[in-house]
Amino acid sequence: MSPTQEAGSAADPDGLEDRLRRFATIWSRAVFPVTATSLTRPEIEQLLLPLARELSLSLQARPFDPQVAQRIGAALVDAHCTDPEALSRTLGVIDAYLVLYCGGDPEQSAEENRARCARLQHAVAAGFAQGLRERTLAEQEAIARSSLLARTDAVQALHATETRFRAVFEGAAIGIGIADLEGNVLEVNETLTRMFGGLEHHVRGRKVTDWAHPEDRPHVWQLYRELTRGEREHFRVEKPFFRNDGTVLWTNLTVSLLRDADGNPEYQLALMEDTTERRLLNLRLRYEATHDALTGLPNRTLFFERLEKAVSGPEGTRFGLCYLDLDGFKAINDSLGHATGDRLLVEVADRLQSCATAPGEMVARLGGDEFVALTTGEDTKREVDELAARILIALASPIAVDGREFTVRGSIGIVEGPAGERTTAEVLRSADITMYRAKSAGGNRFELADPEADARAITRHGLTTALPAALERGEFFIEYQPLVHLGDGSVHGAEALVRWCHPQHGVLGPDQFIPLAEHTGLIVPLGRWVLQEAVRQARYWQERHSDGGPLRINVNLSPAQLHHPGLVTDTVDVLERSGLEPGALCLEVTESALIGADEDVLKPLRQLAEMGVDIALDDFGTGYSNLANLRRLPVSVLKLDRSFTQGMQRHPADPVDLKIVEGIVSLAHSLSLAVTVEGVETGAQAEQLRELGCDTAQGWYYARPGPPDKLHALSLADAV
Repeated sequence: MSPTQEAGSAADPDGLEDRLRRFATIWSRAVFPVTATSLTRPEIEQLLLPLARELSLSLQARPFDPQVAQRIGAALVDAHCTDPEALSRTLGVIDAYLVLYCGGDPEQSAEENRARCARLQHAVAAGFAQGLRERTLAEQEAIARSSLLARTDAVQALHATETRFRAVFEGAAIGIGIADLEGNVLEVNETLTRMFGGLEHHVRGRKVTDWAHPEDRPHVWQLYRELTRGEREHFRVEKPFFRNDGTVLWTNLTVSLLRDADGNPEYQLALMEDTTERRLLNLRLRYEATHDALTGLPNRTLFFERLEKAVSGPEGTRFGLCYLDLDGFKAINDSLGHATGDRLLVEVADRLQSCATAPGEMVARLGGDEFVALTTGEDTKREVDELAARILIALASPIAVDGREFTVRGSIGIVEGPAGERTTAEVLRSADITMYRAKSAGGNRFELADPEADARAITRHGLTTALPAALERGEFFIEYQPLVHLGDGSVHGAEALVRWCHPQHGVLGPDQFIPLAEHTGLIVPLGRWVLQEAVRQARYWQERHSDGGPLRINVNLSPAQLHHPGLVTDTVDVLERSGLEPGALCLEVTESALIGADEDVLKPLRQLAEMGVDIALDDFGTGYSNLANLRRLPVSVLKLDRSFTQGMQRHPADPVDLKIVEGIVSLAHSLSLAVTVEGVETGAQAEQLRELGCDTAQGWYYARPGPPDKLHALSLADAV
């Protein structure tokens, strides 16, 4: 590799410059054959390279502004690439190769990149047409004005002037017409005649005011009146005309005032450029940029525009939003393929479209299997509920795809309210949260947005995102609750309970963040940290309090930790580093985590039990375990759920609860399992449990969870 190449590689690590050059090469090869210039193809390529770089930057820009690409269309005209075929080939190259060679933002979807590419084509075409029109109009208008003014001067060479005028008038590529100040059309050239259908008598002799069109902008005819009064020299507007066959001709119209030798207004000169095809192209590109390619529904871009107008509408207006997510669609996509899933989505889109036909209603596809329906008006509270009900009814009928019938269900989150109170982002966030609330409630239903539920969801999201950093910053700490031997009241051990000291929310219990940690996978490193700290504390107690410190430390294991391949290795490593005997550690596993567990899950627990680590079956009695299955589980302790002891708080105690506990204790002892009871809050409970044969207990009657240094200063008191 040459030094130049090495320098280029170092400056361009991702190869973007090379890909830009390849794109410029393809572009130059496409347009060079139809370019009227003396430049060679390599020179054209060098000319197009900076334009390619601008396209690449526009494609990746945030925020995205397609109007920058108009300069590229104008630059093609400046480079004499004025043949319409040059524009067609340029748009073809951009469509086929821009995303491929110049890339897009990796955080953007392929669908978003294609939408951006389409809007860039639109802007390039608009810039090309604008540049070509300005160039043509400037040349033709100057020539036409000179010829027409010369025609009024009979003193000069009348014949030569007439010849030049006719050459320009008849040969011009744009339509030219002359009218008097009363609006009577006096002369038109062949181009303008063709633009209006090809028959001259349909144009000549008519009055200018006959060509009023319903889509004329309000100021057009005001400008015309100012010009005929001599108050304005010219004006330029976009104006539609009706052809004789009823079709519409769109033009860029320039009207100039012609004065006589004394400076008095005499004629009006009109120059018309036919923009009908370009307008249709713009409409097509706009449609493609704002509609979903698969379903034909409005896409995210158009929906956001409509939603922004709805939420920021005038005072007194309201809006209603239905956010729909199909239930179980991923399973269909994964099992039957994306082709089947796409056909299913098309049918769903058609059904949704049939549900939103009233004025002010629209349906859009956000992506994947997510759809939205928007309604606006004065009574959207009723209308949005009815719209959601219609959607669920429409989805209830089976959908036939490739000879198979699928039952599609959906979960809908509804947000309704007055305009001007919330931003678009807040409305969408609330709708998304509400939709997931409907999905978690079983799906195939709709739920109304609830500010309190939204706040809880936002808080959960904030806690979820803060979890990783919290572990790194040491915001977690452990409290210990003693396990008391019911026979003599001595401290048998302690359960380690993790807490989170959150900077904003204060101390959070495990029920507030453990489910989030399990969902994100952070439970594994967090559980490892809890195990390390608890074992280290247990070893400290053994060394400093040999005359009565806790004999065993209990640590909870989550289902995610049970499936982690490093469970046994991590536990052994922690025990060896601390010097704690395996028999001083008890790992608590919930009953629900072991229901139906196969041998792969039980194997690491068996290995730990064989080492001497106790395994406790936590929350026993809350699941559907068969007591006979206890024989195959490597457990040595049953921890009865507090629901069994709540009936013992009353006097007299519930006899059914007493019989259940007595039966469980008897069976557990017959299987050589110790029994621990949770939630002991009174002395009467403790005495009854002791009489029933329970081995150990924990609860507020003995002590609430607290710091490790207070574990040895227990005072017995009834819970408040």
